[in-house]
Amino acid sequence: MKKVLVTGAAGSIGMLVIKYLLSEGKYEITALDLRNKRVLKKLKKYRKRINIIYGDVNDPVLMEALVKDHDYIIHLASVMPPLGDFSKNIGEIVDYNGTENIIKAINYYNNDCFLIYASTTSLYDSSLSGNVKEKVKEDELTYYSLNKYNTENLIKKKLKNYTIFRLPLILNNIIDEPFMFNVKKNLMVEVTTNIDAAYAFVKAIDHKKELNKKEFNVGMGSEGRLIYNDILKNILKYYGLSIRYILSRIFLEKTYRSPVLTDSDKLEEIIHYRNDSLYNYYRRLQNRGKKRVIRKLLAKPLLYLKNKE
Repeated sequence: MKKVLVTGAAGSIGMLVIKYLLSEGKYEITALDLRNKRVLKKLKKYRKRINIIYGDVNDPVLMEALVKDHDYIIHLASVMPPLGDFSKNIGEIVDYNGTENIIKAINYYNNDCFLIYASTTSLYDSSLSGNVKEKVKEDELTYYSLNKYNTENLIKKKLKNYTIFRLPLILNNIIDEPFMFNVKKNLMVEVTTNIDAAYAFVKAIDHKKELNKKEFNVGMGSEGRLIYNDILKNILKYYGLSIRYILSRIFLEKTYRSPVLTDSDKLEEIIHYRNDSLYNYYRRLQNRGKKRVIRKLLAKPLLYLKNKE
């Protein structure tokens, strides 16, 4: 039975990765995340079906012990924006230094281990279409994007078995996970859902040969290309107003980039990961917002103004 290590396992994508790995019924799974109340609560339901390790990717001794015993690593641990953009050092500690620990352990103990790394499409210029062949302009990157880019280069330089998945704006369960509200409202973006993103990481395991030493954009394709403001309107309509929405839209600089991807179909042609849709995402959002009557009422004036823009 192949052994899979998932870092950042209690995140929006990580929890679904575990679910899909279990449904395959052919993997021994180890989940790694920091020990706190949120993580304990989320991983509790899986404690009898997987190995759960509470720890940090920045612990080199721990990573050596884990890496030497696993065939695949789905590396999701990261400091996401806006926190990841406050300081270069914050993201560097987890994204770069943590990945460096994994790489050292692979090269020393387990050369055949296959690393599947979660990067970002915010590397691309938001005014242009994104493509993995596009030259990245380092001087225009935010701290978060720069750390991801530097980590990608480290992986390419040091490993012989890896693939890099660049994730766009993720439409997730905004009850459990922060949503990226710090995007310019009139930008054309490409998105995907946490469901399809998670499935892509799981499907990658069976396609090591085709994916090895390559980067891919993980988008929804033509259906997932829309004006970001339309996403905001649907969140207000189906889920209502939230403090996070207000604070993010008022105080955060709109620096997160998720441009249209000209080559996101390439990964779909190889692993066939697209099963979700915008329609299904908005239905889930609507169901989660059924009891948020007051917050949806509070959102109506703002939604009215947005519809007139």
